[in-house]
Amino acid sequence: MSVQQRKNRAVIIVNYEFCSRTEPLQPRKGAKREADKLFKALSKLNYAVKLYYDQAAKDIEEIYRQESREEHGDCFVSILSSHGEEGAIYDCWGELVKLTRIFQMLSPQRCPVLAGKPKIFFIQACRGNVTDPGVWVETDSSRPPADSFSHYLSIPDSTAVMFACSPGYSAFLNPLGSMFLQTLLEFLEGDERHLELARLMTRISWKVAFHCEAKGPYHGDKEMPCFVTNMVREVYPFSTQTTETGKL
Repeated sequence: MSVQQRKNRAVIIVNYEFCSRTEPLQPRKGAKREADKLFKALSKLNYAVKLYYDQAAKDIEEIYRQESREEHGDCFVSILSSHGEEGAIYDCWGELVKLTRIFQMLSPQRCPVLAGKPKIFFIQACRGNVTDPGVWVETDSSRPPADSFSHYLSIPDSTAVMFACSPGYSAFLNPLGSMFLQTLLEFLEGDERHLELARLMTRISWKVAFHCEAKGPYHGDKEMPCFVTNMVREVYPFSTQTTETGKL
């Protein structure tokens, strides 16, 4: 099969039930249904999608290790959904998995086939315990949480990572799904999928920040997604018309 005929690949990993050895982690109601819908949406966009539920740390690493050996198309997309802390997600046993380990498995050294190709991550997980009441404030920049940016420096070339929330904050999920991934799903199924990646991520941030709010015990609280990218060209990963362009 030629490079032109290879499908773009996507990996979705969702942990929704946990058997923690220490402090128990609550089941994530709505996460599985949400992942199923994202699987269908990406499949309709001609991605070869693999969907995994309730994975242990060693299995998560093996999934990406296997991806590094696969034949890839023009880009790679991965969605991670779990409980988390800053710079890490929890596996199904309540053990932390560092995001840097996942990112580096797709580095040019470990995955030459993806060298120079877009690698895109969407991460639905808490990055702390702070909730955002959504109050407008005007203030000088404060010091970010310790180590909140260090893992950004470890992303491989041509990579974009989008988080459901800002460093130190909580990401919300209810039985209907998460604000972040529900918005991504809406856009994958709508005309927004034709947007260039940075514009798409900015649009997701805008929609979640201004048009979504938490339900249940945190009713009214807000969420502010953010992303980091070291892309050096425009990328259209979800448009059926074009994948990328070098135009300014």
